[in-house]
Amino acid sequence: MTDDEPRQATFGSDGDLDTERDPDADTENDFGEPKQADETDGGYSRYTVSSLLQKAVRRSDEEVAAWAAWELQRSGYGWNLWDRLNLYVVEDLRAGESVALTIQRYEELATDRWANDDWRQRLCAIHAALAAARATSTREAANADEYFRKVADERAAAREAGEEPTVDFPAGDLEPEGRFDAIFDGHTGEGAKRDRGARFFKTRGARVGPEGEDEQSARWQRLSMVLDEIDYSETEISHAIEPVDSDEQWDEPEEIE
Repeated sequence: MTDDEPRQATFGSDGDLDTERDPDADTENDFGEPKQADETDGGYSRYTVSSLLQKAVRRSDEEVAAWAAWELQRSGYGWNLWDRLNLYVVEDLRAGESVALTIQRYEELATDRWANDDWRQRLCAIHAALAAARATSTREAANADEYFRKVADERAAAREAGEEPTVDFPAGDLEPEGRFDAIFDGHTGEGAKRDRGARFFKTRGARVGPEGEDEQSARWQRLSMVLDEIDYSETEISHAIEPVDSDEQWDEPEEIE
């Protein structure tokens, strides 16, 4: 069953409909008692187990994360497990972690290839939870989102009051000739007004860092600029290839001799 398909209804012990549990899941818990709505096989609330899973991933507690995933999967809440694990990838793990693709693959195996194999589904759940718990934990994206949102509110309130904001976005006002002048190449309206064409882009807008281009890429770039219809000076070519300063990523000279 995919998330796009309507969930079939099952009944809890109190007669309430439980549309969230897999209709093929056990209707009794481990103690032989009829399961309540949103109850797991172990007698826990799925919301509690889901919360435990997230905190275990954040705190890198592998055993607890593995158990929580197993409990949700075996209880018929596999859809809830995969939904939460995919959220943790962006909420609780460091950006760029390859575990995002790992979890996606385990989900595909559990919900597609082994959709009718409970044992393999549970193994996929455990593997995915362990992968998440072993990844580098951080709430950097969530913290950035909250901070930027509050700065936006502060800027709006300051403008309404006719005052300068006490805090501002990292980009500030984004004006030409300012700190981020390099962005105003011919691809922007302001850059086009200033006739900043290929020369400006090649010598300022296309620079990378802090490591810079590797030897092969730098060679290609140099030869390309030498062969270009624009007559680049050696100083311009060297500056284009030179890595940006790791401490002053946006610094550019007013003139490149």
